[in-house]
Amino acid sequence: MVRGEDMAGLARHLLQQGPVVAALGRSALMALAQQVDQSRQTATPMTPGAVITQTVAPRPAGLVNDLVRWSGGETRAYRGTVPPYLFPQWGFPLQSRTLDGISYPLARILNAGCRMTVNGQIPANEPLELSAQLTGVDDDGRRAILHQRLVTGTASAPEALTCDFQALVPLSRGDGKKKKERARVPRDVKELAFWRLGPRAGLEFALLTGDFNPVHWVGPYARAAGFRSTILHGFATMARTIEGLNRTLWAGDVERLKVLDVRFVRPLILPAKVGLYVDGQGGVWVGDAPGGPAYMQGSYALTTE
Repeated sequence: MVRGEDMAGLARHLLQQGPVVAALGRSALMALAQQVDQSRQTATPMTPGAVITQTVAPRPAGLVNDLVRWSGGETRAYRGTVPPYLFPQWGFPLQSRTLDGISYPLARILNAGCRMTVNGQIPANEPLELSAQLTGVDDDGRRAILHQRLVTGTASAPEALTCDFQALVPLSRGDGKKKKERARVPRDVKELAFWRLGPRAGLEFALLTGDFNPVHWVGPYARAAGFRSTILHGFATMARTIEGLNRTLWAGDVERLKVLDVRFVRPLILPAKVGLYVDGQGGVWVGDAPGGPAYMQGSYALTTE
């Protein structure tokens, strides 16, 4: 994790986060407009939606290296390539546009999970060709799950990375707080890593990706939202999971991972001490301890030799 004296170093990336910050502001304004216009009815949008495309410049090397180090990886493992878990930084502005015009309450959207499929390595020095789409909606009246897809490639590596997202929108009053059996880490798992996440981990990840949702770094805002403190980004947990797998299972080989499919099942309150666990059959968890609460659960698959 980043030491206090290194926070200023991460702050230098602020100037590179303009598109993400602008997208967050745009989403906030759309949510405010929905609250003002109470007459709008929630209706399931037609899907699949339009495919939106964009070309963005290669990611700065300093930003890439700092994120790799923050996530627990080795920068030399990514010489000439970009880690796939940086996708929120380049993809969120385009991904957010797939929700334009929907009537679901944007202010209540929660990051429920992501399936990341690595089809090839992303070259570091080529512009990124992006496409995003709202691919489906599952609405049962109590909650809606919005399915979005982001595809990233370059001229020499088209469609190198596909990310399928699940965004949860509670619809019934109190639906998001309904008591139900909560996910737990199985008891018969192997611990791969143990992380000490400081109170500023959310701010650190925000500086690296541009996701400055205040619930991740402003204590009073997080408490007003119902949490006892700030919560870590789900994609931050995902990034550290990938590097934990790379380092511990595959001796630092960053080209072994083919698929990581995860759900964010419980907010990870900061500060925290949590472990990364696997079961030997492709299952992966982040949680307090074997048998204890899980914050993330999912599965992974390897590239075929």
